Amino acid sequence: MSERRRIVLELDRHLKWRVFDRLEALLMVLCGIAIAGFSICVLLDILTRSLRSPWLWLQEVTSAFFIYGSFLGMAVATRRADHLMLSAISESMSGRWRFAVEIFNRLVILACGACMVWFGWDNFLHGFGSYRMPSLTPLAWWYLAIPLAGAFICLFALEQLINGWRHGFPVRERPAEERELIL
Repeated sequence: MSERRRIVLELDRHLKWRVFDRLEALLMVLCGIAIAGFSICVLLDILTRSLRSPWLWLQEVTSAFFIYGSFLGMAVATRRADHLMLSAISESMSGRWRFAVEIFNRLVILACGACMVWFGWDNFLHGFGSYRMPSLTPLAWWYLAIPLAGAFICLFALEQLINGWRHGFPVRERPAEERELIL
């Protein structure tokens, strides 16, 4: 795969299974669609309100794009180890202490993901009793983003826990050329 299209940095490859690379790419595309959809909806909302002919349903769509983009973005950031990490602490360590802190970090992330699944699912089920106006769509469909993201977070945290336990965690800083590929 070309240098520009590579989704996983070689530094992090030992923590990730290739089978999830396409899932990560799909989630990143969905996040991009959500950001674009959110931006377009906000622009249209401003425009239609300025023309004194607001589209009331637009706020529902805007909030859906924002919610799903945010929660799916958390899942992607978990796989990329760009979020929810105490990396400043662990990167200053080495040996067994580093290993223990890295495991602890991922166990905390796994616990947070599990809470998102458990309580998010409960919210989803209770959301069928509340409705968004003007469409009368159950709030449950907005709440569904929470357990979905939680499931992905758990999956990616487990992936890193298993592979980190087997192969260790990265101990060096990313080279400049790999840091440029992140963007």
